[in-house]
Order: sequence, then structure tokens, then C-alpha cells
Amino acid sequence: MIDVTIQNFENEVIAASMQTPVLVDFWAPWCGPCKVIGPILEKLETEYAGRFKLVKIDSDQEQQLAQAFGIRSIPTCILVMNGQPVDGFTGAQVESKVREFLDKHVPEGDGLGLMPSEAEEAQALLESGDTDAALMKLQEALAVNPANDDARYDYVKLLIASGYLEEAGPALQPALVQIPVQIRFDALSQWLNALHFVAHDARRDWSVGQFDAKIAENKRDFETRFAKSRVLMSRGEWTEAMDELLEIIMRDRKWEDEAPRKAYVAILELLTPPKPKADAAATGKSAGGIELMGQAAMQQDETTTLLNSYRRKLSMALN
Repeated sequence: MIDVTIQNFENEVIAASMQTPVLVDFWAPWCGPCKVIGPILEKLETEYAGRFKLVKIDSDQEQQLAQAFGIRSIPTCILVMNGQPVDGFTGAQVESKVREFLDKHVPEGDGLGLMPSEAEEAQALLESGDTDAALMKLQEALAVNPANDDARYDYVKLLIASGYLEEAGPALQPALVQIPVQIRFDALSQWLNALHFVAHDARRDWSVGQFDAKIAENKRDFETRFAKSRVLMSRGEWTEAMDELLEIIMRDRKWEDEAPRKAYVAILELLTPPKPKADAAATGKSAGGIELMGQAAMQQDETTTLLNSYRRKLSMALN
């Protein structure tokens, strides 16, 4: 267990989560339930023997971090993987519930099984050009186990990317009633909302120049800026959308109940590459241990570098 502050957050949480899931425990010295769940978390960290890393953040002393994570009550635990929050829970859960939560995400003790997941099978179908078969594979997985959050995320994300917006809404809804809502599902909701907005907004066909001309008349025309960001999201111009959202955040971070920040975080989540499997291909090494650096690995590194730079921009804007 490590105490984390704003000074060591980047190394102990963001960087560390690129290799090992990091469970962030937001607590305070005066919080009674925090004293209940704290020993449980420390016990499980020892028992899981390196399968996840536990860090603690004093929400009173580190209010900037608590605000960045949207902490409203404590204890709140957030699991960070690949530099992004992926799931969490609030309150002093019993040990069995915490164990169940961890087992959904952290790798098995032997370094993950080798059976292909629904997502991998669906990805193979996608690469072969059979989008409908990929959707069917994920839909079948959900029919067998509606609690399979990974299959639900991949299914809804593929529905949205394929333009099946009417089907995506109902498929996403079961995930949005969870408490708390997983950040990855909130990201899908933000994306879906942006696409619905664009479908019904007269500015959907505006050029960037038209938006910029309107904004030039009033730099604090946040409604137009936000509309522009949603149009950019619908066109897959993700970094340009984040740039526009950042302009709003820097001027008024509280505008519309922090809608720009939430959309910005959603884009970061949507762009974050999936965690690789712990096998020779994923680690970039051959069976003989020779390190390899293929094009896919290089692209993932470039994406990670880009996303980290945008995370820093958001952190600076919020500080």
C-alpha cells in the first residue's frame, strides 16, 4: 500500500497502471467506513500477490485528485488500468464483494488464460470484414451471461461505431443503472449522446470554419463550442474535439454541470487501447525472449503518448 499525492500520482498510478491494475482508495482520517474497508483492501493486496497495486489518497489533503475523479463520498475505490479509470465502488463493502470486484478485472495468478475472449473472436470477425457476425458473437455472449460487462462494452461500442444507434441505447442501459456507473460505459453514453445531438442539430453539416467564425464573435459562446466538439466527435476527429472542450474547461470548468470535462474524459476512455494479454505477442517478445517491436506496438505506444499528453492538459486546466 502506497500513499499517493499530486506529486507522485503520475508515477504511482498512471504509469504503474500500464503494467498492473491500480486500485485507488479515496479515504479520510475521520471516515469510519474507511477504517473498515482499509484493512480488507490491504489484506487482499497481500493475498493477490502482485496481481493489483493498492494506493491510498487522502481526499481532504488531495482535493484536486478527488475532484478529478469526481469523488462525492468516501470511501470510494477506483480501479485504474492503462492510465484510465475502468470501474469502482463506493462504501465499506464486505470482503467477498471486494474480491468479486477484483476478480472481474485483475489477471489470474498464472498470468491470464489463453482462451480467446468474445472480444478477440469478434475482433477476428471484424478483421475479416464480417461486422454482423462480430455483433452476433457479442450478442450471444450477453444472452448467455447478461452480467458480462466486457462483452456488453464491446457490443455497444461496435453498435455505435457501425451506426446502429437505436439498438445501442437499449443495450447500454443495463450498464447505466449500475452504482457507480463504470467510466467506460459512461464514455459510451457520452459518445451516443453526441451522435444523437448531431443527428438532430442544424449545425451537423457546418464546417470548422463556420463554427470558428461564430465563436470569434464571442469567445465565451460555450454552447457553440460544445456543439462543435460534438460534431467533431461524430466525425471521429477526437483530438480536435478535446482541444475545443479544453477551451471551455479553461474558461469555465463548471459550465453545464462540467459537461465538457465529462465529454473530454469520455474521449480519453474511448481512445485508450485495450489491455494486452500477457503472452509472448503482447509483451513484444519472441519465445526465445528476443524483444520485438512491430507496427502495432509502435502505434499503441504513439497512442499512449498522445493520450498521456491530453491527460496532462486536462490536469493543468483543472488545477
